[in-house]
Amino acid sequence: MSDQSSWSGVVVKKSRGLLDGSNLYRRLTIRHDDGTESKVRVGRALWNQIDVGDRVLKEAGGDPHRT
Repeated sequence: MSDQSSWSGVVVKKSRGLLDGSNLYRRLTIRHDDGTESKVRVGRALWNQIDVGDRVLKEAGGDPHRT
């Protein structure tokens, strides 16, 4: 997803992994308001405060945040 895109949706899955063997990546699977799903990489702070079922909003030029 582009930095200039905006979207909102509900978290349907949280996942994390060492994809390159040294860096921990945190991803949320988001079901958007139009019914599509996508995986979004997020930082530790958002990862720790969000749960499956929470609503997430991303505004153009900003980072995703819980609503």
